[in-house]
Amino acid sequence: MRTALSIAGSDSCGGAGIQADIKTMTMNGVYAMTAITALTAQNTTGVTGILESSAEFLQKQLDAVFEDIFPDAVKIGMVSSSALISVIADRLKHYNAKNIVVDPVMVATSGSALMKTDAVNTLIKELLPLATVITPNIPEAEVLSGMAIKTEDDMYKAAKLIGCSCGCAVLLKGGHSINDANDLLYQNGKFTWFKGNRINNPNTHGTGCTLSSAIASNLAKEYDLEQSIRRAKDYISGALASMLDLGHGSGPLDHLFYLEGGFAE
Repeated sequence: MRTALSIAGSDSCGGAGIQADIKTMTMNGVYAMTAITALTAQNTTGVTGILESSAEFLQKQLDAVFEDIFPDAVKIGMVSSSALISVIADRLKHYNAKNIVVDPVMVATSGSALMKTDAVNTLIKELLPLATVITPNIPEAEVLSGMAIKTEDDMYKAAKLIGCSCGCAVLLKGGHSINDANDLLYQNGKFTWFKGNRINNPNTHGTGCTLSSAIASNLAKEYDLEQSIRRAKDYISGALASMLDLGHGSGPLDHLFYLEGGFAE
């Protein structure tokens, strides 16, 4: 069985972060492992508290995983401080990790800030150059590129700027602010659009976590990057189309929409 490691924060309501990653990786056929960067007290309406892991304990978690069950892919989500980012970068280089997907989580779906300002510079300098692909949304890409993104032409410019400066592929997620869920990949000087069908579902908590975890899962199974993105977008579409409705805010996706078998009945 192929394996994948999620390095991210815990979401107490189960729709994003570590919990979403485990569900996504499992449903995409890989064995999920975790290193937790923070505990969060959150639900579909917002984040009320963050308890960050120490850098020392995060390193212990990473060493424990890599020294026993070496991951075929690594997904990195919420990392709120420079110290934690530096530890992750150091351990990934130490173990020569492959198939690294970075979702530069800066703000939760509810609008709550999840990354300290000084951590952004460390992210750009130390972690993004190690990535196979990064998956920013429009607001995150504006921070990473230093430019406003209002049109598809802006998406081209920003994706290339980020990719060239960080030395990695960039999947810039369009979303409804610019287009109907069409995402733009910049890789090795080439642009590729991944078209998505707009699904009228207000419950989008954890979509970014889920997409990046699904991409990592497929990279772990030795699909190439473009195939991994297409398969991940198909999974996201299915999870949204299932129309799960939980909570009083922006609810979670139905990660288990395709779960079958006697134990699921």
